[in-house]
Amino acid sequence: MEYKLAKSTCGIKVCGCKKNSLQMLSVYDWLSDIPETQINCNFVEVQFKNTRKGYYLNSTNIKLEKGDIVAVESTPGHDIGTVTLVGLLVDRQMRKNGIDPKTIEVRRVYRKAKQTDLEKWEESKAKEHDAMLKSRQIAQDLKLDMKIGDVEYQGDGNKAIFYYIAEQRVDFRQLIKVLAETFQVRIEMKQIGARQEAGRIGGTGPCGRELCCSTFLNSFSSVGTHAARVQDLSLNPQKLAGQCAKLKCCLNYELSTYTEALKEFPSRDIQLEGEDCTYYFFKLDIFEKKMAYSQAPNFPKNVVELSLDKVKEIIALNKKGVRPAIQGNIKETKKEEEETKSFATDLEEGSLTRFDNKKSKKRNNKRRKHKNASTNETNTSSQQ
Repeated sequence: MEYKLAKSTCGIKVCGCKKNSLQMLSVYDWLSDIPETQINCNFVEVQFKNTRKGYYLNSTNIKLEKGDIVAVESTPGHDIGTVTLVGLLVDRQMRKNGIDPKTIEVRRVYRKAKQTDLEKWEESKAKEHDAMLKSRQIAQDLKLDMKIGDVEYQGDGNKAIFYYIAEQRVDFRQLIKVLAETFQVRIEMKQIGARQEAGRIGGTGPCGRELCCSTFLNSFSSVGTHAARVQDLSLNPQKLAGQCAKLKCCLNYELSTYTEALKEFPSRDIQLEGEDCTYYFFKLDIFEKKMAYSQAPNFPKNVVELSLDKVKEIIALNKKGVRPAIQGNIKETKKEEEETKSFATDLEEGSLTRFDNKKSKKRNNKRRKHKNASTNETNTSSQQ
């Protein structure tokens, strides 16, 4: 038997909460099935192209539901967007994004979109891709060090927003004049970062899920290589970088947990003085609470794996001047290194013609055998 809530927008079914739309930065409305939460709120959340959202005042008390297409106040004219959230959760989202209606003037919802509004909206959206390509060429002709990543037309077609990326300050006054003459609309330039551009474009990450920046992340914190070092990750730029060519935001998700767990472990600079020799730190396993030590610094030589308690015990004995016999699980580093090296070599040397080369070698071997056999026959016949 399948259970589901009738006339619900929250997407609760037997399988739990699920995303039923392809909208970016969608909010799960967990209060949608409680009638009391859908009243006494005059604000609605409206989403436009990709990740652009806004909060508007429903001053005329129009009955709006999630998914309704509305015409909202803009400068100049009006814009067309989709209602993505209604009810008490809108107030929470406004507080979360730092929007206070008492200090900031909130624009109004005009009406539900009419057929003429929708037709004009579709015409405007059809111009966006060509406008982006033309604007890129214009910026290149003006020799401006910037990249125009996206263009968004207003619903009534009177204004266009050009989203661009630039590492340095750009004087685009001449660009605005040329764009206004070319497209005959009001021009607005909006600078975004590489992560914001990736969020607007969207995509799928190596984890198999949609990009965080296009689903729930709207504020970005700096990510450094320190996060990868703390989590003992390989410093491979191809694996650590996201689609924005920056370090992945998810490197920060578990950083605090790793930092807290590392407080239990002794410093990596501490050497273990054993009965036979000195052991140097080599590797760390946070989950198993184990530390590996080598007889050579920064090189795997007779690596011994010890538990965290054992390491602390040896350090305490060393402080008393005692050099105990260090025994632990010996890691087979040579074998692992050879296997890793051979695997990497196969990947690097693998090509589309690698099988053809092997076949050609076999053919050459057959020819040599045939030649050797023929020469042996001639030698025996000459001897006879």
